[in-house]
Amino acid sequence: MNSSYFYSSIMLVAGFGIPVMAALNGGLGAKLGNPALASTLLLLVGLLLSVIYLLVTEGVPTRFYDTSIPWYFYTGGVVVTFYNLAITSIAPRFGISNTVSFVLLGQLLAMTLIDHYGLIGAPQYPISLRRLAGLVLMVAGVFLVLGRSTK
Repeated sequence: MNSSYFYSSIMLVAGFGIPVMAALNGGLGAKLGNPALASTLLLLVGLLLSVIYLLVTEGVPTRFYDTSIPWYFYTGGVVVTFYNLAITSIAPRFGISNTVSFVLLGQLLAMTLIDHYGLIGAPQYPISLRRLAGLVLMVAGVFLVLGRSTK
């Protein structure tokens, strides 16, 4: 199988999981009356599954930290925790489509900046007229799918 198709398929499934996760964890937080607890449980399950995956596929790591790697590469967990807490707290009140639409809008803006400037060590893909047109269409699509007024 062509790796581009394989990667695209995996990421499509991962993208499908974001609104499912928002609905599940937002619902859990609402039912528990505690979005922070729901977020913590989600991250604990994720940690457990990640550790199992690591041990099965790679074995026990020989090092956990490398001083030659810039410190900010270790801060992705901060972003995941913020995202998880935000979506768990907001989705039940704002709606899944509204919540995920604005997450998508943030992703579109961030991906454009990261690609254009090659930030955080990513390959640089300067914005072109074609990419800008696609971005504008995607942003318009985000606003067209909102579930209700965001006022």
